[in-house]
Amino acid sequence: MALTKEQKHSVVNEVVTLLKESKMTVAASYQGTGVKALQELRRTAKTAGTTVKVVKNRLVIKAIQDNDQLKDVDISSLKGQLLYAFNSDDEVAPAQGLAQFAKKNPSIEFIGAISGEGKFLSSDEVKALSALPSKNELIAQVVAMLSSPLHDTVNALSGNLHALLDGVEAKAAS
Repeated sequence: MALTKEQKHSVVNEVVTLLKESKMTVAASYQGTGVKALQELRRTAKTAGTTVKVVKNRLVIKAIQDNDQLKDVDISSLKGQLLYAFNSDDEVAPAQGLAQFAKKNPSIEFIGAISGEGKFLSSDEVKALSALPSKNELIAQVVAMLSSPLHDTVNALSGNLHALLDGVEAKAAS
């Protein structure tokens, strides 16, 4: 069923808002993917804060052109049946969610991505991003690395303390 002019206008406005708020918008081809699989993708992506939309490319292009920051983005790759994954919290989450889903559904293929700064990333760059750890994992790794010397010092001191207490106990017993 064709959309009315008002419905198209509201879809464009929604996409403009999603693009403005999104740190990364990933475009992927979904040709050959079933409806149930797409519903599953939407559910799993939502848990990571990612919004997955299937929108006509003409409407997305119109939304990109309406956004001052994204006017110069290369839109030549936006062809065919595409879905768009938006995330306003994490730059890597849309790519990771789609890559994880693509393992079970090989019909999903990256086309590219639009960064929050207005740069178009190629499909190879998006694949590389999808292999990165998530933001929370990176934060945990940095915290662990920073606290490692502290833990080492505490362990060294507690080891010496145990040896001292054992020595005092042995002296008291004799």
